[in-house]
Amino acid sequence: WVWKGWSAFGTGLVAALWAYDGWNNLPMAAGEVRDAQRNVPRALFFGMILILLIYGAVNVAYFYALPFAEVLTARSPLNSGAGALPVATKAALTFLGAGGISFLIVAFTVSALGAMNGSILTSARVPFAMAQEGVFFKKLAYVSPRTHSPIVSILIQMVWACVLAVSGKFDQLTDYVIFGSWVFYALCAAAVIVLRIRKPDLVRGYRVPGYPVVPVVFIIVSLCLLANTLMTSPRESGIGLVIILLGLPVYWFGFRKKATEP
Repeated sequence: WVWKGWSAFGTGLVAALWAYDGWNNLPMAAGEVRDAQRNVPRALFFGMILILLIYGAVNVAYFYALPFAEVLTARSPLNSGAGALPVATKAALTFLGAGGISFLIVAFTVSALGAMNGSILTSARVPFAMAQEGVFFKKLAYVSPRTHSPIVSILIQMVWACVLAVSGKFDQLTDYVIFGSWVFYALCAAAVIVLRIRKPDLVRGYRVPGYPVVPVVFIIVSLCLLANTLMTSPRESGIGLVIILLGLPVYWFGFRKKATEP
C-alpha cells in the first residue's frame, strides 16, 4: 500500500513538474537580456507567481464547474482509462457544450506552439554557448548576420527533436525530459556550492538567497525525485540516463582538453 501510494505520488509529481517546467529556460538566454542581473531574477520570481495564480484559478474553476466525483474520474497520469475524458474537456462541456471541444483544441494548440517557441529559442542557446566556450563543435556557435540568432544550433536541435518525437509516446518523452532535466538542475545547484568553496572571491552576477540552505535543500529534493523516478519509471528514466551518458565520451575525447585550459 505504501509503495503504491509513493508510486502514484511520484507519477503525479512528474506530470506536475512537466507542467511547470520552463522556469529554467529564461536563464539560458540571460546573455541576451538587458540588465540581466536585475531582470532575470525579477522575471523568474514574478513569472512563477503568475503561473501559480493562473494554475490555481483554473483548478478552482474545475471544481466549481464539476462535482468532485467527475474531477476524480477525469483522465490523468493516474487514470489513463480509454473512456476517461480530461478534466478540462469535462469542464468545457458543462458551459460550452459540444463546441467546447473545438475551442479547447484550438486553445491547447496555440498554447503548445507558444511554449514550444520559447523552448526552441532558449534551449538552442546551450549548445551555442558551449561552442563559444570551445567545449562543443564550433559550427554551433555560428550566428546569422541577418537574424542575429544561432541558426545552426537551432537546426541541430530541430533534427534531434524530430528523432525523439518519432521514438516514443508523449508521456515517455516527458519522463525522459523531466528525469534528464532534474539531473542537471541538481548539478547546477551543487556547482553553486563547489564554486563558493573553490573560488570564494569570484565576482558573481547573481546571488543565492538563503545560501547554503536553499541549494542544499534543492539538491536533496532533486535526488529524492530522481530516485522515485528511477523506481517508478525505470525504463524511461534509464533511457534518459543513457542519453546523458552518451555525451560523456564525446566530451572526454573531444573537448575535455580545451575545457581545462586556462
